[in-house]
Amino acid sequence: MESPSTDSSSLARDTYTGASTSVEIDCPADVIGVERIMLVAQGDLQRLLSAFFGRTINIECVRSDTGPRGTGASPRNPIKQTRQVHLKCGTHVLCVATSSVTVTSPECERLLLDERFALGQIFRHLRRYPDFSLLNVGAQIVDGKRELSRTYTLETEGIKCEILEVFPDRDMFSRGAAWLDKCT
Repeated sequence: MESPSTDSSSLARDTYTGASTSVEIDCPADVIGVERIMLVAQGDLQRLLSAFFGRTINIECVRSDTGPRGTGASPRNPIKQTRQVHLKCGTHVLCVATSSVTVTSPECERLLLDERFALGQIFRHLRRYPDFSLLNVGAQIVDGKRELSRTYTLETEGIKCEILEVFPDRDMFSRGAAWLDKCT
C-alpha cells in the first residue's frame, strides 16, 4: 500500500511503501539533481548545503520584526515574526530566506525569541519532523545570473513557517566548492 507523506496540494510528493520511496517534484525541466534535493529540504537546508560544499554554513540575520509577546505564546495568543536571513559560506550568500513565523507554544517562543535559534535548528531541537508543503518553484535570470527560488511551509505543534528562499546563483550547484573558490 502506498502512503503519501506530504500535502496533496504540494508541488513535492513523497510516496513510500515498506521497501520503496519516490519523490516527485513539479519544477522546471532544467533543474539538476542537487537542486531537486535542496528544493525538498524540510528544515535541514543549512545541513544539506554544508554537506554539499563540505564547509560550515552560517545564518546571518538581516532583519527580524516580532509582534507583541503579551503573556506568552499559545494557540489563543500566537506570536508572529517576519524575518530575513542569509545562509552564508564565508562571505558568500548561498540563499536569502524570508520567513513569516507563527509561534503558539512557550517552548518554541523561547527557542525562537530568547535563544535565537534558526528555524531549522528549532525543529531539530524539538526532535520533530515538520509537515512540509512546497508551494512554488521558480527559475529566472536576475542581473545575468540564473536564480532558483522556492516557497514552502513547515509546521509542527507550536510553530508554523512560510518561507521564500532564493538561491541567487545556480552555478553554485553545478560547480560546488569551485564556485566558492572562484568568488574569493
